Amino acid sequence: MNNDNNIARRICLTGMLAALYLALNMVGFRAWSFHITFASLPVVVGGLLFGPLEGMLIAAIGEFFNQTLSYGVTPTTVLWIIPPAVRGLLIGLYAKRCGYALSRRQLVGVLIVTSLVVTLLNTGAIYLDSVIYGYYTYAYVFGKVGIRIVSGAVTAVAMAFVTPPVLDMLKRSLRAAQRA
Repeated sequence: MNNDNNIARRICLTGMLAALYLALNMVGFRAWSFHITFASLPVVVGGLLFGPLEGMLIAAIGEFFNQTLSYGVTPTTVLWIIPPAVRGLLIGLYAKRCGYALSRRQLVGVLIVTSLVVTLLNTGAIYLDSVIYGYYTYAYVFGKVGIRIVSGAVTAVAMAFVTPPVLDMLKRSLRAAQRA
């Protein structure tokens, strides 16, 4: 019975973190091509707490609903789901490799690396989307890569400060729920 409760709890938390991803994606700092948001916080937390599968699912579910609400379901929707899902997968794999105990330095490192990976994947998604829909220009697709990299790095560093207290709070809550 305890294992069933644990599975149910993980499914519920995955769903709640996916919903939080969607909510956080709708708020953030936007100016020109500079975009900073904490939408990836639930993905990071899910990957660090539960591992690669949950990290990936939180991002994929949250981004699917974000894309659906923003643009509807289009032939390129899956292109936009892949980058955040890869972030969740990579963070979860690294957390699992480290025994789910990362130092602040490791956390900053994995956040920056995954931010760069997501920026490259998003650039690929922009490229493919622009080719499929016929709005491709080199300047549009590749002209703002530097800004996207800086934006991602700033977000990653900010996330490194926000994630540890959120993670500690959730771990305490999960331990208390398991005792109950």
